[in-house]
Amino acid sequence: MLPTAQAVLSDPPDGKADYICALTYEERFLRRRKLTTDCGTSFVVDLPKTTDLKQGDHLVLSNGKTVEIQARSEPLIAIIGDNLLSLAWHIGNRHTPCQIEHDRLVIAGDHVIEHMIKLLGGQISHVNEPFNPEGGAYGIGRTHSHNHGNSHHGPSGDTYDHAHEH
Repeated sequence: MLPTAQAVLSDPPDGKADYICALTYEERFLRRRKLTTDCGTSFVVDLPKTTDLKQGDHLVLSNGKTVEIQARSEPLIAIIGDNLLSLAWHIGNRHTPCQIEHDRLVIAGDHVIEHMIKLLGGQISHVNEPFNPEGGAYGIGRTHSHNHGNSHHGPSGDTYDHAHEH
């Protein structure tokens, strides 16, 4: 039987984990799923509610071990330009998750948003790096696209309710 993770530590006391599990941004949004650590150890996540795991969070396994969550590199779009504030507003207006840095914005690949950015004078480049976008309102939860249905299925088949922020 595989060990089960039913708790998340956002600020682990010693900061050291027994295992590391690198996941993409979408993979870090979960409730129940079988995962495998970077060294090949499998475990099951069974959290009380759908959770947005952050870089550095630790999952506590039923066998007493811990797994540190890391953001895995993934294909993204880096945006630069003289009008970054305006570009950030347009991205946010479309509820697109965005990593905001001093001199650039980073979003997941989306050809429609990419086209809009170019029309607004932004310059894009395709990068492959970890994605850690801003949280939802008040710094918590997740921002989702403009699809306003009542429930959605995540990339693993997880179902979650949608009210823009979780």
